[in-house]
Amino acid sequence: MTTRPDSATGDSPQPSAEQLARYLEQRGELSKPWMLQLLRLTKLKEAKASMDPHDYIKRLQEAQADLMRLGEFWKGREQKVFNGRYRPSELIEPLPGSPEDR
Repeated sequence: MTTRPDSATGDSPQPSAEQLARYLEQRGELSKPWMLQLLRLTKLKEAKASMDPHDYIKRLQEAQADLMRLGEFWKGREQKVFNGRYRPSELIEPLPGSPEDR
């Protein structure tokens, strides 16, 4: 996958939205909501220069709100989402209110 320099930092290569979509499709990851959000943000970043600033902010806020709702997506699905390799701890450490809790 070829990349282009990131205009914000000048040295961090970032794939275009088209390249990212092709890559996600090849890997079979277009069905994962967090990957679709990544693609959405990449497309929005590319379109920023040609958009009205208020429209850009509105769309960015919508994307952020949708991304925050993905928090509910994970509950009870960790093993399935991470191919059975992830197991959340049964015990939260340090325990809230314990001397180690800061």
